Amino acid sequence: MTMSKGNLMKESNVKIPEKSEGEVAVLKKIAAMPEPYRSMGERLHKLIMSTVPTLQPRVWYGMPGYAKTINSPVLCFFRSDKYMTFGLTDKANFTLEEGAPHHLLASSWFFTELDDATETKIADIVRDATS
Repeated sequence: MTMSKGNLMKESNVKIPEKSEGEVAVLKKIAAMPEPYRSMGERLHKLIMSTVPTLQPRVWYGMPGYAKTINSPVLCFFRSDKYMTFGLTDKANFTLEEGAPHHLLASSWFFTELDDATETKIADIVRDATS
């Protein structure tokens, strides 16, 4: 026997968080991605939201995007093409690499696999970009 969300909450006092309209749309976009990008997208979404839980997901130019508030500019996004791409918009917080002999600011990264090291690096990027 399955319980509806309402009955489950009444029966056990468990609160199931509601997903925002933006998050529902992002999850639909991710679900429409072909494998292996769908699995990577699901992991990326969870990673971004666990790294900065206050971010507001929404579909941005057809891609999953994340902003500080519902009405503020998107700061980071991802998409699937030939490779999975994770990127930052010009509204993100950028810091020039300390001691760098150049003036380049990295804004997007391609990857074909989402391993632990890549997840750690993306979490660091999200944290810095949204600070």
